[in-house]
Amino acid sequence: MNTRKYSKAQESRVAKNLKGKRTANSGATPFSKGDVKTEHFCIECKTSMTEKKSMSIKREWIDGIKEEAFAMNKPHWALAFNFGGLDNPENFYIIDERLFKQLQTYLEEEN
Repeated sequence: MNTRKYSKAQESRVAKNLKGKRTANSGATPFSKGDVKTEHFCIECKTSMTEKKSMSIKREWIDGIKEEAFAMNKPHWALAFNFGGLDNPENFYIIDERLFKQLQTYLEEEN
């Protein structure tokens, strides 16, 4: 299996779990950006072919998805990543502090 198949599998899982849509060609077209789009989010997905115990997050990934979310008129962005391999479907999400604070306030008000 090549890296594109692993990436497509992750993007498909993220899209299904978040009720979003995969972007054609991983957002490499001039009119549609990001790997997955939902009503409110533009999401960049990162995975590895082999299972790993750690993963480095690059600032350029975050800067890129922030720009793409703005270009796609999405109010929020997220970076979805997992630790690789097909048997490890759990994704983790990176969001900015502003959105995290909104989530925290929402959860506190619910209790």
